[in-house]
Amino acid sequence: MAARDIVFGGFAIERRYDARPARVFAAFADREIKQAWMGCEHVASPVIEQLDFRVGGKEISRGGGEDGEHLFEGTYLDIVEGRRFIFAFVMHVGGRKLSASIASVEILPDGDGARLIFNEQGVYFGEDGWADRREGTAVGMQQMADWLAANEEAA
Repeated sequence: MAARDIVFGGFAIERRYDARPARVFAAFADREIKQAWMGCEHVASPVIEQLDFRVGGKEISRGGGEDGEHLFEGTYLDIVEGRRFIFAFVMHVGGRKLSASIASVEILPDGDGARLIFNEQGVYFGEDGWADRREGTAVGMQQMADWLAANEEAA
């Protein structure tokens, strides 16, 4: 595949959390909380360097991986406090731009818990990495569930 080839794609993940919607929202919006749960099996020791959770604000995180450094650079486009947010981001791996995406996170009341709906659409540059992206995102959502369960009093 030529370096200029692009692969469009996307995915959705929906899951329920045994936590109030406000706690689930805070798990994304609060830097200290997000740092405690974020990451996936492909990235060792990810560090949030910046999390300015407001419309126009930036998020930057990086961590090591088998294929080199993973760098996430995102911008928040829309935020409805406690309910949803939309962000655009670019992923770099091993010093090369891997993908560019737009994603939404909706958090809805669901009985005594919350239902999260994550959607991502975008483009990979030169390869099809959508299966790996979905898998890594699902791992992150499980890590957040584990953190919420272990820290019921926080957030």
